[in-house]
Amino acid sequence: MDSSGLPARGAADGTAVLIGALAPLTPPGWAEAGRHLLAGLELGVREVNEADGIGGRPLELVVRDTAADPRRAEAAVTELAGLGAAALAGEYHSVVARAAAARADALGLPFLCSSAVLDALTDEPTDHVARIAPAQSHGWRTYADHLLGAGHRRVALATQPSLYWASGTGILRERLAPHGGTVTELDAAALGPEELCDALAEDGATALLLLVGHPDPAVPLVRAVREDKRLTEVLIGAPAGQPELPEWERLLGAHGAGIPFLRYLPERLGPLGERVGAALRETLAGTPSFVAYEGYDTIAVLAGLLRAHGTDRARIAGAWPDVTVEGTRGTIRFSRVPGIGVRQWAWPPVQVADRDPARPDRFRVLRTG
Repeated sequence: MDSSGLPARGAADGTAVLIGALAPLTPPGWAEAGRHLLAGLELGVREVNEADGIGGRPLELVVRDTAADPRRAEAAVTELAGLGAAALAGEYHSVVARAAAARADALGLPFLCSSAVLDALTDEPTDHVARIAPAQSHGWRTYADHLLGAGHRRVALATQPSLYWASGTGILRERLAPHGGTVTELDAAALGPEELCDALAEDGATALLLLVGHPDPAVPLVRAVREDKRLTEVLIGAPAGQPELPEWERLLGAHGAGIPFLRYLPERLGPLGERVGAALRETLAGTPSFVAYEGYDTIAVLAGLLRAHGTDRARIAGAWPDVTVEGTRGTIRFSRVPGIGVRQWAWPPVQVADRDPARPDRFRVLRTG
């Protein structure tokens, strides 16, 4: 892809195999997550081409910025299908990925979703869409189990209106309730940070989970809670993974440590993961997040499909059950999971981790699932 966002030279004459890529690269999308996702996708493409491409044809990414806008994603999917993309890859934000999946399904364009976790990625079962990331219900249940294991039964949620946050709230309620847990929602769209701290102190919850966007209002909320002497014993949590990326530490420093979050990495990477991690570290000038590994694994799967089945979209969509690819975080296979309408890798490794208060640039693994 050139700087204009158009296919690179070679794509227009039919010699290249095109893969459409969606990522949030500008606000209000989480641009840092998009940058990590794109770094993984681009590294995967580079290595495929160094290994003779797809039957001697180069693989080309055609990247479109979704900026966390579902309508923009839908338009991009339509455009990419018209450009002749063999498949679609990427996206981080769940509600955006849901819109992209619906449009890809309608157009018959295979879509391998890299990072979005919403269970209901499509309204109905489809063969056109598959997913690398674990479903939200799987990861967030693991997170709820961590809260229970740490003794938290009274939990407050700072929330914003969103299908993704509403889905997460339901998962937490369902998992905590049988153990005597209660969940209180505090509307972060209506309450400022200080007002939310007042409500939290009155509620008496022992944990506050951030079901809100990053950096706003997540960062101001963390600062307010950390600086409120009434709330020194309250655990702050971020199941959606906001503390994983370097911007969190840059903005919050020590305030951002000790906040458990979900990440999709094994305790130890194998040889492939170590090699890819080293290459990503050089590209990103820092530690790659799990999102970067998801991007790389997405290309590894699509390259395997393209080499085995060619560029016919219907053949690719029908081949998800046949995939066995060694990814950076384990062997990737797709199956049907009850309650989920897309082909799913069940499951990538799941961790509950936090930034070490003694060294906020380092992570501690608190639970695996």
